[in-house]
Amino acid sequence: MKKKTIIFLCILVVVIGVIVYFIVENNKKDIIINTTKAKESTIQKIITATGYIQPVDKIDVGTQVSGVIEKIFVDFNSIVEKGQILAELDKSTLREQLLQAETKLSSAQSDLTYAQQNFARVEQLYNAKAATPASYEDAYNRLEQAKFALTTAQSNKEQSQVNLSYAEIYSPISGVVLNRAVEEGQTVAASFNTPTLFTIANDLKKMQVEADVDEADIGSVKIGQPVSFNVDSYPDDVFSGEVKQIRLQATVTSNVVTYTVIIDAPNPDEKLFPGMTANVSIVTNQETGVSIPVEATRFTPSAEISKYAEVISTESSAKNDHKHKTVWLKTEGGMKSHVITTGLDDNIDIIVTEGLSEGDEVILSAPIVKKKQKNKEAVANPLMPKGPGGNRNR
Repeated sequence: MKKKTIIFLCILVVVIGVIVYFIVENNKKDIIINTTKAKESTIQKIITATGYIQPVDKIDVGTQVSGVIEKIFVDFNSIVEKGQILAELDKSTLREQLLQAETKLSSAQSDLTYAQQNFARVEQLYNAKAATPASYEDAYNRLEQAKFALTTAQSNKEQSQVNLSYAEIYSPISGVVLNRAVEEGQTVAASFNTPTLFTIANDLKKMQVEADVDEADIGSVKIGQPVSFNVDSYPDDVFSGEVKQIRLQATVTSNVVTYTVIIDAPNPDEKLFPGMTANVSIVTNQETGVSIPVEATRFTPSAEISKYAEVISTESSAKNDHKHKTVWLKTEGGMKSHVITTGLDDNIDIIVTEGLSEGDEVILSAPIVKKKQKNKEAVANPLMPKGPGGNRNR
């Protein structure tokens, strides 16, 4: 009986020892210090917008007279030269109007000749006291009216000649026909406004993007800023341009206010077509220098971290503001605080203008883990990527 009791007590001591061992082991903790090195980079502030590609020089060609399109000499995509005939209207009505104007001019010239002869006779009689003042004034007025009628008839004839010349429509510029809006036999009316017959682009190697920029972003856009954009037709190509004009006229669509920004977009390969949708990125600010992740400026070691790692606070963090930040460096002696002066950031990385050099190692985070968990993480998946921009060191 005494022997069994001793065996039982031994077993109990071993079990208690094992339990205590596992409890102690499970409560052991360690720290993983995630760091990255400061590196030289360029940070940009970018706003995005959507726009449409259009030719820089585009002209709508119309007609100043009404009539029937008798002949069309060009088609879509035709290359035309300045002064080349594009279309011709039926001239029969216009020729008739010119003939009537010439007839009225001849009649006015005859009336003027008669009025001049009549005034000369009356003037002689008046000077000889053989005609009354009233007859003299009447002859003079008829002469003036005949002169005015002749001038009007001459003007009407010239206008009829001009209208006849308008029946032939010529290209005002050299370029390519983007659109032909009429067919032969179609009647065009120019009573109230000039109908558009053709749209001609001067040079498709000179294009521009008309981008709609939101009112929240328009204050950052300045003339001369660099622009990059892509179109759906060439998803792998990035085209470049430059802000050329900011139009002050606002456009309101569904209570959304936008402003049109004109972007100069050279098209030497003529890959860009008018009307294509452009996804635009405007670089509103840019800065080059030593950079670190923004995450590093948000790290501060807690009291618990101090139990597992040496923390050396050598600089006060009282300077922290929008320009001065405190970061923690990993040194041989432990974690060391350091105040830096910052510049531009894109919410991912931030430029350091003073306080760091390229290659300095800054701490991003320092999670505390159980030792077994740490070893598990280290062994479980050695091929797993360690995250952007950082070395993960203990």
